[in-house]
Amino acid sequence: MNPIELKRALKQLRLGGIAAVLETRLHQAQTERMAPIDLISCLVSDELSRRSDRLLERRKKEAEFRDPQVSLDNFDFNFNKKMNRSLVFDLATANFIAKHEDALFLGPPGTGKSHLAQAIGQASIQQGYRVLYRETHTLINDIADAALDGTRKEQMELFSTVPLLLIDDLGMRKLPIDCRRRSTRDRHASLRTREHAVDFKQTHRRLGQTAGRYRGSDSHARPASSSRSRSQIRSSQLANENAVTGR
Repeated sequence: MNPIELKRALKQLRLGGIAAVLETRLHQAQTERMAPIDLISCLVSDELSRRSDRLLERRKKEAEFRDPQVSLDNFDFNFNKKMNRSLVFDLATANFIAKHEDALFLGPPGTGKSHLAQAIGQASIQQGYRVLYRETHTLINDIADAALDGTRKEQMELFSTVPLLLIDDLGMRKLPIDCRRRSTRDRHASLRTREHAVDFKQTHRRLGQTAGRYRGSDSHARPASSSRSRSQIRSSQLANENAVTGR
């Protein structure tokens, strides 16, 4: 079997990672006089690396992030030095998902809640978890549409079983009456007890600053009571909340 036939056979076996680097590795083996076991080890490592990269890319695409380029690396922590960075990075380890805990980001618009929520989602994918990102109105519309086409059970199973469900912009848009009724009935499947809360508070003086930059002061992280249900959260808070729900 010549190299061309071998590459074709590898692709048929779905070993595209090996097929892509076969000629390079064979040349390396001849040049460095590699032992057969070393050559095989390199080829297997190439295949595993390719599969891991493709899995990450697929999960990032499936998550449907609004801003897929965001990360903790490009988040400006300097705009608010009182923010509890330790809590943010602790959430990025995804330990709260393994513990089946939730997190809630509170604060006015423009303070970086959506950025951090998606960045934590990206970090969770790197840790091997599946993630879904939805703005609240999109989440409710998905459920409403599924009820109309008879796939509501499957849709609710998707939202309730994904390890990390990111719900953004709670209360930012007025929902149709039928959607509001469904959201009240179905919210137990997506929102649960709060375990972690990060506040993004602003002073009145900063509310008029340029929107192109995160704005805020006196932000801090605080532990939240796990016994408090989401139905008890004041409506004024709901207008600017992002939920990060781990399962």
